[in-house]
Amino acid sequence: MEGQATILIAEDEAEIADLIELHLQKEGFRIVKAKDGLEAIQAVELGGIDLAVMDLMMPGIDGLEATRRIRSAHALPILMLSARTSDFDKISGLVIGADDYMTKPFNPLELVARVKAQLRRSALLAQPRGEDSGRVEAAGLILDPASRSVRLYGRELELTPKEFDLLYALARHPGQVFSGEQLFRQVWKEDYYEGTNTVMVHIRSLRRKLGADKDKWIKTVWGVGYKFHA
Repeated sequence: MEGQATILIAEDEAEIADLIELHLQKEGFRIVKAKDGLEAIQAVELGGIDLAVMDLMMPGIDGLEATRRIRSAHALPILMLSARTSDFDKISGLVIGADDYMTKPFNPLELVARVKAQLRRSALLAQPRGEDSGRVEAAGLILDPASRSVRLYGRELELTPKEFDLLYALARHPGQVFSGEQLFRQVWKEDYYEGTNTVMVHIRSLRRKLGADKDKWIKTVWGVGYKFHA
């Protein structure tokens, strides 16, 4: 998919958008541009977008809100860009549904590498799993990786891609304790010293969405990490 994919660049600074476009076009990607969050949402709704590079700060609808709206109906990978370097901004972007986050100024070659990595991951998730569907069922909770859906007592839960991956990673190994760093490496596919904070925020969001049964499914093992327990 990589060289034939269509990339949406949502960036209000023309110089940055043109720089990203130049490097992605060199790799054979097709490019669609948007100057603000509304144009980005409209571009995705028209279809054909395989990945979005989304600036955080844009006029009108910003990158966070655009990502939230896109993620509510679409599963395409989203790489968020921001001049902000705080943990809060990064975690906010990831929690709202972004798959990756880069701070400005960035190395264009690294951005291209991350785009390719997200597209490869997306392609792998879309592949059929054969006889082993990977479906997990545990006392009223059903996780289906083929459709990336989660149902709790018959009610479908709306999870972000990373929330699904995190819950699925735990549910596939009930009773096994994972540290925050292990979960970050498994779900985000990278080593990052701030990763444990990101995992903690996503665990908190998952528990909120699981509702009254939040402590039933994801248990904290103090000083060690987390485990899945039905």
